[in-house]
Amino acid sequence: MIQKTAREGRFLALTPLLLFLVLYLVTSLVVGDFYKMPIAVAFVVASVYALSLLRGRTIQERVEAFSAGAANQNILQMIWIFILAGAFAASAEAMGAIDATVNLTLHLLPARFLAAGLFLAACFVSFSVGTSVGTIVALVPVASGLAVEAELNAAFMTAAVVGGSFFGDNLSFISDTTIAATRTQGCNLRDKFRFNLRIVLPAAAFTLLIYLFSGSAVESVGSVDRVEWVKVLPYLFVLVTALAGVNVMLVLLGGIVTTGLIGLATGSLGLFDWCGELGRGMVGMGELIIVTMLAGGMLETIRLGGGIDYIISRLTRRLHGTRAAQAAIAALVCLANCCTANNTIAILTVGPLAAQIAQRFGVDPRKSASLLDSFSCFTQGLLPYGAQMLMAASLASLSPLLIMGYLYYPVILGSCAVISILVKKRRCQ
Repeated sequence: MIQKTAREGRFLALTPLLLFLVLYLVTSLVVGDFYKMPIAVAFVVASVYALSLLRGRTIQERVEAFSAGAANQNILQMIWIFILAGAFAASAEAMGAIDATVNLTLHLLPARFLAAGLFLAACFVSFSVGTSVGTIVALVPVASGLAVEAELNAAFMTAAVVGGSFFGDNLSFISDTTIAATRTQGCNLRDKFRFNLRIVLPAAAFTLLIYLFSGSAVESVGSVDRVEWVKVLPYLFVLVTALAGVNVMLVLLGGIVTTGLIGLATGSLGLFDWCGELGRGMVGMGELIIVTMLAGGMLETIRLGGGIDYIISRLTRRLHGTRAAQAAIAALVCLANCCTANNTIAILTVGPLAAQIAQRFGVDPRKSASLLDSFSCFTQGLLPYGAQMLMAASLASLSPLLIMGYLYYPVILGSCAVISILVKKRRCQ
């Protein structure tokens, strides 16, 4: 009886996440308006409910536990990136960098190739820098500008960038998810890369065809303004330094300084105008920062309540055969990802258990690492409260749910990963 009550308690710890999804996702779909229910309000309600479930603690102890989750090191690092990204985006827009980059892109690419070009660019940048968030910061403002100039769907164009950003997050040698997956499974980065190609390349190729087909009906955008080459330099600086492997915070700081210097040199911005834009960009990230901290706090209460342990115990109770073991590994990382909203943390959480399952049922460590990485990116791409989606929505001034409606790559990636489990292939030597 005691054991049964403990299991029920652990399941109960997951219900704040379900409440949030009902309040935000289901309500938005039922009402037919993705802006009626603010995501921050949904998180506040779910967070209060989550705190009420922490039995045996005083109010102060519950708040301290929630605050510890909100102030998690990974959460705070993400917040610093949000602040710098907001400052860079605002100053780049004010001095004309976005308009100049949009005009350059329109000169180089026919209108029908814009979405496909953005997806390819995001794939290339994310593979080079190993981070989806950095790719989104660099390319989403350009995608939004292109959508306005070419009179295209802004959510569709933004989704092309977000989808491509997960390509490198999954496959890059320097991606934190790749490193976490290979370390927990005890395999070589290069071997995992070869296994992962079987999943990622078909998904990327099929997604590219969708964007090419979708853009085939787009006609010319008409006259394009003259390209002010010097104003393209901030984005070139960001892309080049990111590709060189410079820390994303240093990249953004350098980009901010570059926009200021060029703005002052060209007369596009005065000193105090530049400072004002920096402040506006930082303040504009306020809602995103609040949501991120609320999510971190709520998800920490789910962990403390035993929600993740409940998931792990239920999925590993009855396993039979290699395919079932692979499916369990996939389900574990997907559910852990829903509870952490961070694909790297999800992999680190269930990685050791996934390694035990792989060893017990004869799953190749390279395959288990590939499954962990692929399914974590699949899940992260479908979370309206994930950092990538929140960042893209903030930069594009859109609802995360609108972007998700056009986010093809994560869904196709997940489908290819499922097929890789169902279809038995010859072992890769």
